[in-house]
Amino acid sequence: MSVEIPENMEEVAMQLAQHQVRGEQVDEKAVIQNAVRDILQAFFDEALEGHYDDVKWDGDDLVITDIMGDEVGRIQPQSSSFIDDFKNDADSLIERLENATAKIVGGR
Repeated sequence: MSVEIPENMEEVAMQLAQHQVRGEQVDEKAVIQNAVRDILQAFFDEALEGHYDDVKWDGDDLVITDIMGDEVGRIQPQSSSFIDDFKNDADSLIERLENATAKIVGGR
């Protein structure tokens, strides 16, 4: 995973501080949402040995589309949102995203 992608709440706080130092207005929710999407995107890029699938938000779900733009997977939060999942147990969420990636990539 990239150093730029926060993987826990401590790293979220550090990234928020970095944004504030640069004078950028970013809230915790945005940092976590970006982190969750970027973590999943990194798993897909690694599994496919390149950037072939795109991960995007569709409401509270993460949707994975292939190079043709067809939906190949959808992941839903375990709780009310991925933000809550991340705050409650980021390690478990990351493991779940990694497992979902393997399932979606392996199912093709």
